[in-house]
Amino acid sequence: MKIKSSVITAAAAGLVATLALVTPLTPALAGQCPAGKGGIDVRSDPKMAAKGVTDTVLTTVDVAHEPAAISGRSFRMRRLVVQPGGIVPWHSHGERPAIIYIVQGEMTEYASTCSAPIVHKAGDATPELHSTSHWWKNTGHKTAIIISSDLLKVGDNGHMM
Repeated sequence: MKIKSSVITAAAAGLVATLALVTPLTPALAGQCPAGKGGIDVRSDPKMAAKGVTDTVLTTVDVAHEPAAISGRSFRMRRLVVQPGGIVPWHSHGERPAIIYIVQGEMTEYASTCSAPIVHKAGDATPELHSTSHWWKNTGHKTAIIISSDLLKVGDNGHMM
């Protein structure tokens, strides 16, 4: 059976168009520090309080009793709702690695490891590693919603930013 090249070309064009629609235009780890702007302690604590943010713990798992057997840690998931102009104050991830996911809106991160502000948009996910100290501000015009999952030391404040 012989297939005309125009049919193959049309099918290939359709596949390319579909991939363009479903493939994100941002990298898997969007919202990274721009090249040449990184460093150690290039930004410090601006001494601002939390503003316009609610922090709700959705669930926790005591991982000491799971196969991972990480004693003294809880795996925690939270939802942060940040109003326009709202601030998540300076905090460290030195003892608390985390992964954040921006569900809605846009947040700007001011990290100790980057001299430039880092913009995170809906759909972005990023790790917060032991070298990370930072604060966040909703610089957008609509409410931002963030899901944060971290490994919290047992006994730490349940709403630590």
